[in-house]
Amino acid sequence: MLNPLFNKGTAHNSGERDRLGLRGLLPSQVMTFEGQIERVMQAFYKEKDPFRKYQQMRDLHDRNETLFHRVCLDYIKDVAPIIYTPTVGQACIEFGHDYRRARGMYFSSNDHGQMASMCYNWPGSDVQVIVVTDGSRILGLGDLGANGMGIPVGKLALYCAAGGIAPHRVLPVMFDMGTDNQELWADKLYLGLKHKRLDGDEYYEMLDEFMFAVRSRWRNVFVQFEDFSSDKAMKILNRYRKHHLCFNDDIQGTGAVAVAGLLCALRQQGKKPSDLVNQRIVVAGAGSAGLGVANALTDAMVLEGMSEEDARANFWIVDADGVLNHDRALTTDQVPFARTDHTSGMALHDVIQEVKPSILLGLTACGGLFTHEIIKDMAAHNDRPIIFPLSNPTESAECTAEDVYTLTEGRGVFASGSPFDAFEFNGKNVVPSQCNNMFIFPGIGLAATVGKCRIITDAMIYKASIALSDSLTQAEENEGRIFPDVSRIRDVSFKVACAVLEQAYNENLVLNDSLLERIEKVGNAEDAIADYVRIKMYDPIYVPLVDQVYNRDLT
Repeated sequence: MLNPLFNKGTAHNSGERDRLGLRGLLPSQVMTFEGQIERVMQAFYKEKDPFRKYQQMRDLHDRNETLFHRVCLDYIKDVAPIIYTPTVGQACIEFGHDYRRARGMYFSSNDHGQMASMCYNWPGSDVQVIVVTDGSRILGLGDLGANGMGIPVGKLALYCAAGGIAPHRVLPVMFDMGTDNQELWADKLYLGLKHKRLDGDEYYEMLDEFMFAVRSRWRNVFVQFEDFSSDKAMKILNRYRKHHLCFNDDIQGTGAVAVAGLLCALRQQGKKPSDLVNQRIVVAGAGSAGLGVANALTDAMVLEGMSEEDARANFWIVDADGVLNHDRALTTDQVPFARTDHTSGMALHDVIQEVKPSILLGLTACGGLFTHEIIKDMAAHNDRPIIFPLSNPTESAECTAEDVYTLTEGRGVFASGSPFDAFEFNGKNVVPSQCNNMFIFPGIGLAATVGKCRIITDAMIYKASIALSDSLTQAEENEGRIFPDVSRIRDVSFKVACAVLEQAYNENLVLNDSLLERIEKVGNAEDAIADYVRIKMYDPIYVPLVDQVYNRDLT
């Protein structure tokens, strides 16, 4: 009962109560799994405060992981905004003040030279997915230091529920290199290191040690980098992506889901993926997320036959100082998108009027940046303007769904990074689409772990985007949706995983001998991969317990 991986609570039957020494330790009534779910959801819906709902789900996670993940899967529409964005932002702010129990691992600047041995303190010997953050850029909230641990915990809950990865195979990690948030230094309940963040060579030396440590203990582990500051995120990805099985969700995940959304938006206009090369795209935001989306779209255009130089010419990347240009200091990742024409340095509204873009993307975390005038200009230049405010949380979105529909007279194609409530427009109920990374990263992680892939390539990520865009049903398209109904997340993750794994197989990146043997035996890679992925997906149901397995190493 003390191990949440195996605890069934009141659902332990009489045989298990005898075998496991639980007789007399539980109420007499044996509750069904369905009854437990009903009890959890009654309490969930009774509570109106989102953060209190988060605490309810957190406490359930801490005592019964099977029940927690079943509730997450069956009620994903209602639960996902609680265990992840937007409510997880408040959970991170409150992390030190609301701390209950240890979950995951903490690697800090105090652990230099000790990380490899520390990994053996973790009881699980079959960790397949790690989500790690240094807490330097949590959602739109900035530097929250060790409080950012709520992000890996929330992401991995979605990996298990949406992606079908068993909970004993995931590990949330806080890479605590200090914080520059002086309010946290003054907080007596802050649980992280109270010194300025490490930087430069010292920082990367610690990160190298961490990557070596986890790969030494768990050879095929898939590492997802999450919410690292913009000055480090791309550098970290480029440092490891060619040699480690790793992925940055803020860069590659956001990019992939944005590409999928744009492919669906183009399809609504009767266009094909190849028409992506003809779009004029303005990206508001020149940080890791904005550049990640721009690079993902560039990669997609190249894979559709365009040269990289011509693809980059389709972009105008705008930050607070205007369109990127060579007259000011740029990061290495910004340089390829710097303009040399008359639009260099133009402010956002001016570039909209000058360029007349067909697509406007927001990744600034500046709420309301897309003014009514900007939205109207997009509508004036396009029959079906595509406007995606992708910033999190909801209050940081560059515009609202209702603004886009109203100001474009219903012609706008909208998707957002955070959820917006449904509303009525011209007598029709409009359900805004959410451009949510949870449609992408669970499937990519599932493919990476099932295939024991060597690395994640750009082509694999583009295949994930295509698979997501192809996942819409005709009924969903008829409703004007850009993304599938989130209640079908398991089916979407399955299709994404299969597409990514097929591409990995075509690139000779699959190292799982069992899967390779199955493909050879079946003679059809697509069918063999689909069957293999299906049987490997974790289903959160109770299984019989024959002895005290919870005292053993998790293998």
